[in-house]
Amino acid sequence: MNEKIIVVGGGPAGMMAAHTAALYGAEVLLLEKNSRLGRKLLITGKGRCNITNHCDVNTFIQNITTNGRFLYGAASRFSPEDAIAYFENSGLPVKTERGNRVFPQSDRAYDVEAAMERNLRACGVEIKRETVTEIAAEDGRAAKVVCESGAEYPAKAVILATGGVSYPLTGSTGDGYRFAKELGHHIIPPKASLIPIVTEEEWCKKAQGLSLKNVRLTLVDRKEEKVLYEELGEMLFTHFGVSGPMVLSASAHIRGLEPHRYQLLIDLKPGLDEQQLDARLLRDFKENQNKDFSNSLGALLPRKLIPIVIRLSGIPFDQKVNQITREMRLKLLNVLKGLRLTVKEFRPVEEAIVTSGGVDVKEVNPKTMESKLVSGLYFAGELLDLDAYTGGFNLQIAFSTGYVAGMESALS
Repeated sequence: MNEKIIVVGGGPAGMMAAHTAALYGAEVLLLEKNSRLGRKLLITGKGRCNITNHCDVNTFIQNITTNGRFLYGAASRFSPEDAIAYFENSGLPVKTERGNRVFPQSDRAYDVEAAMERNLRACGVEIKRETVTEIAAEDGRAAKVVCESGAEYPAKAVILATGGVSYPLTGSTGDGYRFAKELGHHIIPPKASLIPIVTEEEWCKKAQGLSLKNVRLTLVDRKEEKVLYEELGEMLFTHFGVSGPMVLSASAHIRGLEPHRYQLLIDLKPGLDEQQLDARLLRDFKENQNKDFSNSLGALLPRKLIPIVIRLSGIPFDQKVNQITREMRLKLLNVLKGLRLTVKEFRPVEEAIVTSGGVDVKEVNPKTMESKLVSGLYFAGELLDLDAYTGGFNLQIAFSTGYVAGMESALS
C-alpha cells in the first residue's frame, strides 16, 4: 500500500490541509468519523458561516487572544485576503459586512462546506469514514494511523486536525488531545473561550431575547482594578445572562473566575456623553411631563428594558415626570451609561464557540506546523493552543494553519 499523507479530521482545517497537500502533488487520504465533512462549519455564524475577517495580517494577529505571535508565519503565507480569494476562485462569491466580517453571498454555511468538498474531490483526495484510535510512530516518525474498524493506513505524514471539545455533537470530542499526548506532547488544559456568560443578576431573564445593537460593553477586573475589554457592537440577553458577539469576545479575557471579581458595564447610549444624554432626558421629560415615569421612556429604550432600568434607577414607576428631581435624573443617567452585570460563571464548555488550550505551540514549528517531537506529525486548527475573538478570526486560524501543514507535509 502506498504511503499517503493522512489527514485526521474533516473540519475546515483538515479540509484545507488535505486540499493544499494534494495541490502540491501528494496522495492524500482524509479520515472523518462523521457521516459528512464540516459539521461544525455548518453551524458557524448562526448557519451563515463567518468565513474570515477582511483585514491585514497585523490586524488579524491583534485579534488572536492566545499565542498570536506563533501565527505570524502561517498568516503571512495564507492571509485573510488569500482566504477570500480561495473561496471566490472556488465558485463561492463572498461579501463583507459590519466589522469586516466576511460571509458567503448566499448566507449559507452549507455552500462554504460544499465548495471545500468540491475542491477535495476535484484534486483526488480520498475521503473515508473512519474513527481513528491511534497514531503510531516508529523511530521518532509518524508511521501509520489505526482505526476502530481494524484498518491500518501507513503514512508518509499525518496531519491532526480534530478540533477541540466545543460542540461535541459535531465530532469535536477531544480525540486529538489524546493522540498528541500519547506521542509525547504537552496539552494545555482545554477550557471554554468565546462562551456565553451567566450573571449573578436574575433580571436578565426578563429581557430574554432582547438584542442590543450599537451599545458599548466594558469588562472590568475589580480585583486588579483595570479594564480588560471594551467594544462597541451587539449583545443579547438570555434566560441565564448574556451572549452575543461582544460578550463572547469579552469572555476570552476572563481568567480565573472568582465571585464578584468581573463586572460587565453596558453603555446603552454610547453616542452621547453624560451632558448630552442629560439634555436628551430633559427634552423627553418636558414632552411627557404629565405622565407617569414608567410611560416616559418609550422613545429612549427598548420595551423590555424599561421596567428593568426603572427599578435600577430607584425612581418610583408612578412618579410624575414633572416631579422628578435632578438627583433622580442623575441616578437614571448613571444606569443608562453603565448598566451593571456581575459575572457568575460560564455556560458549559460544550456551548463554547471555540476551545482555548490544546497542543502546546512551543512544541510545534510555527513555520511548518510540524511537531518538534515527532517528525512527520503536523497540527492544524483548534487542536492547537490558539484562539481569537469572534468575527471570522478563528476560522482564519484553521485555514492558515491547515494551508501550511498541507503544503509542508507535501513538500517534505
